[in-house]
Amino acid sequence: MSPAIKCLILLAVIALFFVTELIPLAITAMAGAIACGLLGLIPAKQVFNGLANSTVVLFAGMFVVGGAMFYTGLAQMVGNHVVRMCGKGENSLMFGLMLVGTCLSSVLSNTGTAACLLPVALGICAAARIPASRQLMPLAFACGWGGIITMVGTPPNIIATGALDAAGLPTFGFFEFAWIGIPVSFAGMLYMMFIGKHLLPKVELDADQEIEQEIEANATSKSKQVISGVILLAVVFVMAIGIPGVTLEMAAVIGALLCVLTGCLSEKQAYSSIDWVTIFLFAGMMPVSSAMDKTGAGKLIAEWTVGLMGGSPSPMIVTAVLFLLSCTLTQFMSNTASAALLCPIGIAISQNLGADPKAVLIAIAVAASCAFATPVGTPPNTLVLGPGGYKFMDYVKAGTGLVIVSFIVSLVVIPMVWPFFPGK
Repeated sequence: MSPAIKCLILLAVIALFFVTELIPLAITAMAGAIACGLLGLIPAKQVFNGLANSTVVLFAGMFVVGGAMFYTGLAQMVGNHVVRMCGKGENSLMFGLMLVGTCLSSVLSNTGTAACLLPVALGICAAARIPASRQLMPLAFACGWGGIITMVGTPPNIIATGALDAAGLPTFGFFEFAWIGIPVSFAGMLYMMFIGKHLLPKVELDADQEIEQEIEANATSKSKQVISGVILLAVVFVMAIGIPGVTLEMAAVIGALLCVLTGCLSEKQAYSSIDWVTIFLFAGMMPVSSAMDKTGAGKLIAEWTVGLMGGSPSPMIVTAVLFLLSCTLTQFMSNTASAALLCPIGIAISQNLGADPKAVLIAIAVAASCAFATPVGTPPNTLVLGPGGYKFMDYVKAGTGLVIVSFIVSLVVIPMVWPFFPGK
């Protein structure tokens, strides 16, 4: 049996355990990583590389920075102000959070945006007495679709541009992605506010109540609230301007260290602020994603799908099929790997048909950012898993419809902006 087939079988087993949750999600993910090593799909020394991944470090750092905002009471204070401005309605708060998430993630890392907004969102939910599960998933989704708007908003956009450049073809402009990113974002917000919200769970977390009780008990000073707020703003600023030599995870960890050193929270509170389910879930899936790429399992799926289209499919069918394929792969592979795998295939098929490949590549890039249906498809989804008290199927229920909406909007908008046969 080839390594690619072994990897596909393993992925099917992992997906089954994710959906049924017969064992905890984090255990499934870590077991999947170990299985990749035991089956020889990746070198044994790479099985736990996910724990050293920069995104995992970013998660841990921002969990501590967010924890400081809670232990000082700053998150609750910000939440109270927002609630006074927007009211306590779920829709108004959801719209506000999604709008901010969309705008910030269009120019910043969607992971960094979600990490920075998470403590603020939790504070808003506490002030409005709304379960965090009603707001965190829409925020994560907004950080996902917001990245589509500009070339630097998400890696697939950069990869699609690079693929065109490597093929000697005209590339995309910086804001050219906005033609599809803005419609998808607008449709996504409408869907979540009027349909998706009915599919979100209501999870009351005891942990939130324990934190609140500890904050009355501690009677934190105003000075520490100011310090924790300044630290968060400084971290966001550094992430936004991109200081050479200072990565996102470095900024987050420096912020976390400062929170402890300034007394915004104790060392013990810093450790307890980290959501370890999120850490191990994401770290466990990294080797699985790598195995799909290295064994050719992802390529095997792509070739099989392309074969189903026949010899001379219409450009619209190619666009639709590659969108669905990219979207399917990105639910379990990194969006970067999905786009890198499919963009050269999209260019080759388009050229064989005599069509402009821009439409196909836009579809692949957008679909790679539509990882809404699983908690492991994109870091923002994973980040809110623990704080929101979500289960795997919660993402399937709320995210699948959003994927369908994005698919429909893309098939309508893409041919209008990027015609398959320009000038004809």
